[in-house]
Amino acid sequence: MAFIEARGLRKTYLPKGAPPVHALDGLNLEVPQGTIKGLLGPNGAGKTTAVKSLTTLIVPDEGTMTIDGIDVMAHPERIRPIIGVSGQYAAVDENLTGFENLEMVGRLYHLGAKESRARATELIELFDLVEAQNRPVKGFSGGMRRRIDLAGALVVRPRVLFLDEPTTGLDPRSRLALWDVIRSLAGEGTTVLLTTQYLEEADQLADHISVIDGGKVIAEGTTDELKNSIGGARIELSLASEKEVATARTILKKIGSSEPILAADGRTLTVPVDNAPAALATALGELGSRGISPLDAGMRRPTLDDVFLQLTGHAATLEDDNDDSTAKPKTKVSRRERKAAN
Repeated sequence: MAFIEARGLRKTYLPKGAPPVHALDGLNLEVPQGTIKGLLGPNGAGKTTAVKSLTTLIVPDEGTMTIDGIDVMAHPERIRPIIGVSGQYAAVDENLTGFENLEMVGRLYHLGAKESRARATELIELFDLVEAQNRPVKGFSGGMRRRIDLAGALVVRPRVLFLDEPTTGLDPRSRLALWDVIRSLAGEGTTVLLTTQYLEEADQLADHISVIDGGKVIAEGTTDELKNSIGGARIELSLASEKEVATARTILKKIGSSEPILAADGRTLTVPVDNAPAALATALGELGSRGISPLDAGMRRPTLDDVFLQLTGHAATLEDDNDDSTAKPKTKVSRRERKAAN
């Protein structure tokens, strides 16, 4: 049995004046112990709803969930002490210092004053926040807030860590620093479920990836397996005029393994190919014979948007999730669940 396992999870919301939202639609998920599982998908795919279900914040309409063999819905009180959660937004008290935030989390977990202070000190050092530990969090940068939030999720030394898009909005340096911390935790045996929109992030961190859309898993594998499943390489042409697009599309259609995709600028075409160098040379030769000189041309591997476009039919977005923030649950739930879902 997998350390984290979900079977047939379903959750439906009823937004006012809108059709039902099937946030989870038969989601199946397995995470072996001591590994990093990447849950990859566009916003609204159900990633956050899946995490909230597994962390006891909401109750699915249907399905089963276990963590280390414990039934999540039947025994939530046994699940909470062994998990840590870091959501999309840093859950910190801005008026407290970084150290005080971590000490407070320890006290809320009934660790005792001495142990709470000791654990706060340890995590402040781990996340390189020593110089800022006595400053109010309201003066922290975005990267520092994310680090203190992640540190808070580790106060009780959880066996399982849920990270819901932990690096969204961070600068490259802060993102790399958080990646190092996550790798270190996994190396020490922590089981990690990571949701992300970024294929690069999943590539760097995840041992295995599940792509979800419409509330269910639509593809699984390693990063390389997912990339190869939609074609190992692309050629991309940027044209000087939209008038040249039709001709270029006809040429690329002949040499590509699927239909060329036109970018939002109306002048850039991309197509997956089997042999990128040969395909690019052929495309440039045929364009040249028709008097067309691209502004730019090149080869590249599939990107996040390529994977999403191929597997889900639409690109990733940077909007807020709508799968569990604006809708009313179909089933009757408690006040705590309604608050958590918002």
